[in-house]
Amino acid sequence: MNVRKFSANTSREAIRMLRDALGSDAVILSNRIVDGKVEILAMADEAISSITTPSNDMGPISDTPKFTPRINSDFEGSTDPVGAGPSFGGGSINPHDMSAVMNEIRSMRGMLEGQLAELSWANTQTRQPQKVEIMKEMLAAGFSASLSRYLVDKLPAAELVSNGMNWIKSILTNNLSTISNESEILEKGGVYALVGPTGVGKTTTTAKLAARCVMRHGPAKLALITTDGYRIGGYEQLRIYGKILGVMVHSVKDEADLRIALSELKNKHTVLIDTVGVSQRDKMVTEQVAMLSGADANVKRLLCINATSTGETLSEVVRAYQGNGLAGCILTKLDEAATIGGALDIAIRQKLNVYYVASGQRVPEDLHVANKQHLVDRAFKLKRETAAFKFQDDELPILMASAARYGDSQVIRNMMEVSLG
Repeated sequence: MNVRKFSANTSREAIRMLRDALGSDAVILSNRIVDGKVEILAMADEAISSITTPSNDMGPISDTPKFTPRINSDFEGSTDPVGAGPSFGGGSINPHDMSAVMNEIRSMRGMLEGQLAELSWANTQTRQPQKVEIMKEMLAAGFSASLSRYLVDKLPAAELVSNGMNWIKSILTNNLSTISNESEILEKGGVYALVGPTGVGKTTTTAKLAARCVMRHGPAKLALITTDGYRIGGYEQLRIYGKILGVMVHSVKDEADLRIALSELKNKHTVLIDTVGVSQRDKMVTEQVAMLSGADANVKRLLCINATSTGETLSEVVRAYQGNGLAGCILTKLDEAATIGGALDIAIRQKLNVYYVASGQRVPEDLHVANKQHLVDRAFKLKRETAAFKFQDDELPILMASAARYGDSQVIRNMMEVSLG
């Protein structure tokens, strides 16, 4: 059937490969994540047409496949002596046949939805060019195709792109959750564990938070714990920060150790736990979440989200570290990110409460309370300008078809139900 497979690190790269090979009229058959990469199966438009073109020696063939149920011979008036099809007279439906039919129907429905979305977007490009510009702005800022398409579809009529962008920004701001001030941590206190993959800046961020706590309440009110016994120098790095702040650092290696440490430190106003970095695909993530959850203390987990990561990677990270719920997240490495729309997209989609943003190595200066309006404005100011990573007008219909078929539009619809009224 001339089905071609395209595999790349991101959806943009895979779609660009598809377009170069099959043209902008190609039909996307599937879009999924395989071994951490985006895999797209597609066919050229002419290949699809050849499948439905009538053959000269077979007479006219309908473009729409017909499914003719085979009736069991137990049914009155049956003309099927084999009796292998659905039964209406006391027999049973063959599960294998029914599953095959349902899979075919789902496949046809997906293909039809994708084609309709592609045609609809092509029509939008002609009739409402301002929507096209807004869509390109959102994609360039790093927001997902599914979220971008949903918001652009809901966009009120506006002649000016600037008016439409103001509406988009207001909706994103309303749906991004942040803490109102530092009292959430500094005044209330409690036990907080910073979790996340290797290299997201957990230890440095822990030190920044520790410095703020010491400045507010003094070193006697703070305790530091590290579970990082795997990384060379992991404990030593936090110990140096603790020595500068006048705070002792406790090292634990398992749940029993953590339980004992927290019991001894229960009179402290704030306890910060720096955890070992673990890949979101490592089974140790589950063990780490279980250790923190079973420590006989109300340990609030703050997920450190690397703003330089792709949306697909961040989705995996959140799913892996979610466990029985996260207290919130901290956006790190904002100073290194070319775009931050992907990180904001995940925070909105997963309803994560953003506590802080980190944008450098200085302790404690480079840590700021998250300001949602500032973050949304920053996302569009940092929009990608590199031509190789910008979508062209003729690529948008294919992208929108894929978003319609495989995007989580229902999740987004539920997520923004209140804001969009």
